[in-house]
Amino acid sequence: MPSIKVAILGFGTVGEGVYRILQEKREEIKKSTGFTVDVVSILVKDKAKERMPIKGAQITDNIQEILNNPEIDVVFEAIVGEEPAYTYLSDAIEKGCHIITANKTMFAKHGPALLKHAEFRDVQVGFEATTAGGVPIIRTVTNLLAGDRVKRIQGILNGTSNFILTKMRDEGSSFKQALSAAQQNGYAEADPTDDVSGTDAFRKLMILSSLAFGRQPDWEDVPVLGIDHLEPDEILDASKGDLRYRHVADIWKDEKGKLQAAVGPVLIGADHPLFGIDGVDNAVIVNTEYLGQLTLVGPGAGMYPTGSAMVADLLHVIRQHEAILVPN
Repeated sequence: MPSIKVAILGFGTVGEGVYRILQEKREEIKKSTGFTVDVVSILVKDKAKERMPIKGAQITDNIQEILNNPEIDVVFEAIVGEEPAYTYLSDAIEKGCHIITANKTMFAKHGPALLKHAEFRDVQVGFEATTAGGVPIIRTVTNLLAGDRVKRIQGILNGTSNFILTKMRDEGSSFKQALSAAQQNGYAEADPTDDVSGTDAFRKLMILSSLAFGRQPDWEDVPVLGIDHLEPDEILDASKGDLRYRHVADIWKDEKGKLQAAVGPVLIGADHPLFGIDGVDNAVIVNTEYLGQLTLVGPGAGMYPTGSAMVADLLHVIRQHEAILVPN
Protein backbone atom coordinates (compact mmCIF):
# COMPACT_ATOMS: atom_id res chain seq x y z
CA MET A 1 0.00 0.00 0.00
CA PRO A 2 1.56 3.35 -1.03
CA SER A 3 2.16 5.75 1.84
CA ILE A 4 2.00 9.54 2.04
CA LYS A 5 4.26 11.06 4.67
CA VAL A 6 3.08 14.28 6.30
CA ALA A 7 4.39 16.77 8.84
CA ILE A 8 2.34 19.03 11.10
CA LEU A 9 3.72 22.47 12.01
CA GLY A 10 2.17 23.55 15.30
CA PHE A 11 0.33 21.30 17.71
CA GLY A 12 -2.24 23.52 19.36
CA THR A 13 -5.98 23.07 18.89
CA VAL A 14 -5.87 22.91 15.09
CA GLY A 15 -2.72 20.83 14.74
CA GLU A 16 -4.00 18.32 17.26
CA GLY A 17 -7.33 18.21 15.41
CA VAL A 18 -5.57 17.31 12.16
CA TYR A 19 -3.59 14.56 13.91
CA ARG A 20 -6.68 13.11 15.59
CA ILE A 21 -8.70 13.03 12.37
CA LEU A 22 -5.88 11.41 10.42
CA GLN A 23 -5.61 8.69 13.06
CA GLU A 24 -9.36 8.15 13.46
CA LYS A 25 -10.03 8.13 9.70
CA ARG A 26 -6.92 6.24 8.68
CA GLU A 27 -8.75 3.18 7.34
CA GLU A 28 -11.43 5.24 5.58
CA ILE A 29 -8.77 7.36 3.87
CA LYS A 30 -6.96 4.19 2.80
CA LYS A 31 -10.13 2.71 1.29
CA SER A 32 -11.16 5.90 -0.52
CA THR A 33 -7.75 6.89 -1.91
CA GLY A 34 -5.62 3.75 -1.94
CA PHE A 35 -3.00 5.51 0.19
CA THR A 36 -2.09 5.31 3.83
CA VAL A 37 -1.29 8.63 5.49
CA ASP A 38 1.50 8.62 8.06
CA VAL A 39 2.30 11.58 10.30
CA VAL A 40 6.08 11.35 10.58
CA SER A 41 7.00 14.73 12.14
CA ILE A 42 5.34 17.32 14.37
CA LEU A 43 6.89 20.74 14.99
CA VAL A 44 6.31 22.18 18.48
CA LYS A 45 7.67 25.10 20.47
CA ASP A 46 8.30 23.11 23.64
CA LYS A 47 9.25 19.45 23.37
CA ALA A 48 8.92 19.00 27.15
CA LYS A 49 5.26 20.08 27.26
CA GLU A 50 2.78 17.35 28.20
CA ARG A 51 0.50 16.43 25.31
CA MET A 52 -1.60 13.57 23.99
CA PRO A 53 0.23 10.31 23.16
CA ILE A 54 1.78 10.44 19.69
CA LYS A 55 2.48 7.23 17.78
CA GLY A 56 5.15 6.95 15.11
CA ALA A 57 5.89 10.66 14.73
CA GLN A 58 9.03 12.56 15.63
CA ILE A 59 8.37 15.52 17.93
CA THR A 60 10.81 18.30 17.09
CA ASP A 61 11.39 21.98 17.73
CA ASN A 62 13.71 22.29 14.75
CA ILE A 63 12.06 23.05 11.40
CA GLN A 64 15.18 21.94 9.53
CA GLU A 65 14.63 18.35 10.68
CA ILE A 66 11.37 18.46 8.75
CA LEU A 67 12.57 20.42 5.72
CA ASN A 68 15.59 18.14 5.33
CA ASN A 69 13.49 14.96 5.39
CA PRO A 70 13.11 13.90 1.72
CA GLU A 71 10.30 11.47 2.61
CA ILE A 72 7.78 14.18 3.54
CA ASP A 73 5.16 14.79 0.84
CA VAL A 74 2.75 17.19 2.56
CA VAL A 75 3.16 19.85 5.24
CA PHE A 76 0.19 20.95 7.38
CA GLU A 77 0.68 24.40 8.92
CA ALA A 78 -1.24 25.40 12.05
CA ILE A 79 0.97 28.14 13.47
CA VAL A 80 -0.36 31.48 14.72
CA GLY A 81 0.78 34.66 12.95
CA GLU A 82 2.60 35.64 9.76
CA GLU A 83 6.04 34.48 10.79
CA PRO A 84 7.64 32.04 10.91
CA ALA A 85 4.70 30.39 9.11
CA TYR A 86 5.26 32.14 5.77
CA THR A 87 8.97 31.36 5.74
CA TYR A 88 8.40 27.73 6.72
CA LEU A 89 5.81 27.22 3.98
CA SER A 90 7.94 28.96 1.37
CA ASP A 91 10.81 26.65 2.25
CA ALA A 92 8.54 23.60 2.15
CA ILE A 93 7.32 24.53 -1.34
CA GLU A 94 10.90 24.99 -2.47
CA LYS A 95 11.59 21.44 -1.24
CA GLY A 96 8.70 20.18 -3.39
CA CYS A 97 6.16 19.61 -0.62
CA HIS A 98 2.44 20.25 -0.98
CA ILE A 99 1.24 22.61 1.76
CA ILE A 100 -2.03 22.94 3.65
CA THR A 101 -2.66 25.90 5.95
CA ALA A 102 -5.28 27.23 8.34
CA ASN A 103 -3.40 30.50 8.92
CA LYS A 104 -5.66 33.34 7.74
CA THR A 105 -3.40 36.07 9.18
CA MET A 106 -0.51 34.86 7.06
CA PHE A 107 -2.50 33.81 4.00
CA ALA A 108 -4.46 37.06 3.62
CA LYS A 109 -1.14 38.84 3.07
CA HIS A 110 1.11 36.18 1.57
CA GLY A 111 -1.36 33.80 -0.10
CA PRO A 112 -0.84 35.14 -3.65
CA ALA A 113 2.93 34.77 -3.33
CA LEU A 114 2.64 31.22 -1.99
CA LEU A 115 0.25 30.23 -4.76
CA LYS A 116 2.58 31.61 -7.44
CA HIS A 117 5.57 29.85 -5.86
CA ALA A 118 3.62 26.58 -5.65
CA GLU A 119 2.59 26.80 -9.30
CA PHE A 120 6.24 27.25 -10.29
CA ARG A 121 7.25 24.17 -8.24
CA ASP A 122 4.21 22.16 -9.40
CA VAL A 123 2.82 21.56 -5.92
CA GLN A 124 -0.59 22.25 -4.39
CA VAL A 125 -1.67 24.76 -1.75
CA GLY A 126 -4.70 23.86 0.37
CA PHE A 127 -6.25 26.80 2.23
CA GLU A 128 -9.88 25.81 2.82
CA ALA A 129 -9.43 26.10 6.59
CA THR A 130 -8.33 29.75 6.42
CA THR A 131 -11.88 30.95 5.81
CA ALA A 132 -15.13 30.04 7.57
CA GLY A 133 -13.81 26.93 9.32
CA GLY A 134 -15.78 23.89 8.24
CA VAL A 135 -17.75 25.70 5.52
CA PRO A 136 -16.31 24.55 2.17
CA ILE A 137 -16.32 28.02 0.63
CA ILE A 138 -12.86 27.86 -1.00
CA ARG A 139 -13.60 24.67 -2.92
CA THR A 140 -17.08 25.94 -3.82
CA VAL A 141 -15.85 29.24 -5.25
CA THR A 142 -13.01 27.48 -7.07
CA ASN A 143 -15.50 25.15 -8.74
CA LEU A 144 -17.87 28.00 -9.60
CA LEU A 145 -15.11 29.98 -11.30
CA ALA A 146 -14.66 27.21 -13.87
CA GLY A 147 -17.89 28.20 -15.61
CA ASP A 148 -19.30 31.24 -13.86
CA ARG A 149 -18.34 34.68 -12.58
CA VAL A 150 -18.60 35.83 -8.97
CA LYS A 151 -20.29 39.19 -8.56
CA ARG A 152 -20.48 39.53 -4.77
CA ILE A 153 -19.64 37.68 -1.58
CA GLN A 154 -21.26 38.41 1.79
CA GLY A 155 -20.79 36.48 4.95
CA ILE A 156 -20.64 35.98 8.65
CA LEU A 157 -16.98 35.01 8.80
CA ASN A 158 -16.28 35.17 12.54
CA GLY A 159 -18.02 32.73 14.84
CA THR A 160 -16.92 34.52 18.01
CA SER A 161 -18.65 37.76 17.04
CA ASN A 162 -21.75 35.89 15.95
CA PHE A 163 -21.89 34.02 19.27
CA ILE A 164 -21.57 37.28 21.21
CA LEU A 165 -24.32 39.02 19.21
CA THR A 166 -26.61 36.00 19.66
CA LYS A 167 -25.96 35.95 23.41
CA MET A 168 -26.64 39.67 23.77
CA ARG A 169 -29.90 39.36 21.83
CA ASP A 170 -31.26 36.18 23.43
CA GLU A 171 -30.21 36.82 27.02
CA GLY A 172 -29.76 40.58 27.21
CA SER A 173 -26.12 40.06 28.18
CA SER A 174 -23.65 42.91 28.08
CA PHE A 175 -20.80 42.71 25.61
CA LYS A 176 -18.38 41.82 28.40
CA GLN A 177 -20.66 39.09 29.75
CA ALA A 178 -21.16 37.57 26.29
CA LEU A 179 -17.43 37.72 25.58
CA SER A 180 -16.68 36.00 28.86
CA ALA A 181 -19.12 33.23 27.96
CA ALA A 182 -17.42 32.85 24.56
CA GLN A 183 -14.05 32.50 26.25
CA GLN A 184 -15.38 29.98 28.77
CA ASN A 185 -16.78 27.89 25.91
CA GLY A 186 -13.51 28.02 24.00
CA TYR A 187 -14.96 30.17 21.20
CA ALA A 188 -12.75 33.19 21.93
CA GLU A 189 -9.06 33.54 22.68
CA ALA A 190 -7.69 35.09 25.86
CA ASP A 191 -6.97 38.12 23.66
CA PRO A 192 -10.10 38.39 21.49
CA THR A 193 -9.12 41.66 19.78
CA ASP A 194 -8.91 40.29 16.23
CA ASP A 195 -12.35 38.69 16.53
CA VAL A 196 -14.34 41.53 18.10
CA SER A 197 -12.60 44.32 16.18
CA GLY A 198 -13.49 42.86 12.78
CA THR A 199 -9.84 42.19 11.84
CA ASP A 200 -10.31 38.42 11.60
CA ALA A 201 -13.33 38.74 9.30
CA PHE A 202 -11.46 41.30 7.19
CA ARG A 203 -8.52 38.95 6.63
CA LYS A 204 -10.83 36.14 5.57
CA LEU A 205 -12.63 38.51 3.19
CA MET A 206 -9.30 39.42 1.57
CA ILE A 207 -8.57 35.72 1.02
CA LEU A 208 -11.94 35.33 -0.69
CA SER A 209 -11.29 38.47 -2.72
CA SER A 210 -8.03 37.08 -4.11
CA LEU A 211 -9.77 33.83 -4.98
CA ALA A 212 -12.99 35.20 -6.47
CA PHE A 213 -11.71 38.37 -8.17
CA GLY A 214 -8.01 37.66 -8.62
CA ARG A 215 -7.02 40.66 -6.54
CA GLN A 216 -7.68 42.53 -3.32
CA PRO A 217 -8.83 46.09 -2.75
CA ASP A 218 -6.43 48.46 -1.05
CA TRP A 219 -6.63 47.44 2.58
CA GLU A 220 -6.63 51.06 3.75
CA ASP A 221 -9.78 51.74 1.69
CA VAL A 222 -11.87 49.06 3.41
CA PRO A 223 -13.90 50.26 6.42
CA VAL A 224 -13.58 47.71 9.22
CA LEU A 225 -15.74 47.95 12.33
CA GLY A 226 -16.14 45.46 15.14
CA ILE A 227 -18.97 44.68 17.55
CA ASP A 228 -17.39 45.94 20.78
CA HIS A 229 -19.24 49.26 20.60
CA LEU A 230 -22.74 47.75 20.45
CA GLU A 231 -24.97 48.06 23.52
CA PRO A 232 -27.55 45.48 24.62
CA ASP A 233 -30.36 48.04 24.29
CA GLU A 234 -29.51 48.59 20.61
CA ILE A 235 -29.60 44.88 19.91
CA LEU A 236 -32.83 44.29 21.86
CA ASP A 237 -34.58 47.27 20.25
CA ALA A 238 -33.65 45.95 16.82
CA SER A 239 -35.01 42.54 17.75
CA LYS A 240 -38.37 44.05 18.72
CA GLY A 241 -38.57 45.45 15.21
CA ASP A 242 -37.88 42.01 13.74
CA LEU A 243 -34.33 43.05 12.85
CA ARG A 244 -31.03 41.52 13.90
CA TYR A 245 -27.45 42.71 14.03
CA ARG A 246 -25.05 40.51 12.11
CA HIS A 247 -21.35 41.13 11.69
CA VAL A 248 -21.03 41.00 7.92
CA ALA A 249 -18.01 40.99 5.62
CA ASP A 250 -19.00 42.13 2.14
CA ILE A 251 -17.12 42.50 -1.16
CA TRP A 252 -18.42 43.33 -4.64
CA LYS A 253 -17.59 45.02 -7.92
CA ASP A 254 -19.21 48.38 -8.51
CA GLU A 255 -20.52 49.59 -11.89
CA LYS A 256 -17.03 50.73 -12.91
CA GLY A 257 -15.51 47.35 -12.07
CA LYS A 258 -13.76 48.63 -8.94
CA LEU A 259 -13.69 46.34 -5.92
CA GLN A 260 -15.63 47.66 -2.95
CA ALA A 261 -15.61 46.07 0.48
CA ALA A 262 -16.82 46.67 4.01
CA VAL A 263 -16.74 44.81 7.32
CA GLY A 264 -18.98 45.63 10.26
CA PRO A 265 -22.31 45.18 12.06
CA VAL A 266 -25.35 45.39 9.80
CA LEU A 267 -29.05 45.39 10.61
CA ILE A 268 -30.90 42.79 8.53
CA GLY A 269 -34.49 41.67 8.25
CA ALA A 270 -36.15 38.27 8.35
CA ASP A 271 -35.98 37.90 4.57
CA HIS A 272 -32.17 38.01 4.55
CA PRO A 273 -30.32 34.66 4.29
CA LEU A 274 -28.12 35.59 7.29
CA PHE A 275 -31.04 36.37 9.60
CA GLY A 276 -31.24 32.87 11.12
CA ILE A 277 -27.52 32.22 11.52
CA ASP A 278 -26.93 32.06 15.28
CA GLY A 279 -24.22 30.98 17.69
CA VAL A 280 -20.75 30.17 16.37
CA ASP A 281 -21.95 29.24 12.88
CA ASN A 282 -20.54 30.96 9.82
CA ALA A 283 -22.44 31.58 6.60
CA VAL A 284 -21.33 32.79 3.19
CA ILE A 285 -23.53 34.08 0.37
CA VAL A 286 -22.03 33.93 -3.13
CA ASN A 287 -23.78 35.78 -5.95
CA THR A 288 -22.76 34.71 -9.43
CA GLU A 289 -23.66 35.77 -12.94
CA TYR A 290 -25.30 32.50 -13.99
CA LEU A 291 -26.11 30.42 -10.92
CA GLY A 292 -27.49 33.34 -8.94
CA GLN A 293 -27.30 33.20 -5.15
CA LEU A 294 -25.78 30.33 -3.19
CA THR A 295 -25.59 30.21 0.62
CA LEU A 296 -23.33 27.91 2.63
CA VAL A 297 -23.68 27.47 6.39
CA GLY A 298 -21.59 25.57 8.91
CA PRO A 299 -19.41 25.66 12.03
CA GLY A 300 -16.88 28.44 11.84
CA ALA A 301 -14.04 27.27 14.04
CA GLY A 302 -12.74 24.68 16.47
CA MET A 303 -10.56 21.60 16.50
CA TYR A 304 -12.67 19.35 14.33
CA PRO A 305 -14.27 21.75 11.82
CA THR A 306 -10.90 23.32 11.01
CA GLY A 307 -9.02 20.02 11.12
CA SER A 308 -11.63 18.43 8.89
CA ALA A 309 -11.23 21.21 6.31
CA MET A 310 -7.47 20.63 6.28
CA VAL A 311 -7.84 16.88 5.87
CA ALA A 312 -10.30 17.49 3.02
CA ASP A 313 -7.57 19.54 1.35
CA LEU A 314 -5.20 16.59 1.78
CA LEU A 315 -7.66 14.27 0.04
CA HIS A 316 -7.90 16.75 -2.82
CA VAL A 317 -4.10 16.84 -3.10
CA ILE A 318 -3.97 13.04 -3.18
CA ARG A 319 -6.55 12.80 -5.95
CA GLN A 320 -4.87 15.53 -8.00
CA HIS A 321 -1.40 14.03 -7.69
CA GLU A 322 -1.82 10.26 -7.50
CA ALA A 323 0.74 9.85 -10.27
CA ILE A 324 3.55 11.49 -8.27
CA LEU A 325 2.59 10.52 -4.73
CA VAL A 326 4.29 7.13 -4.80
CA PRO A 327 5.71 4.94 -2.06
CA ASN A 328 8.95 6.20 -0.55
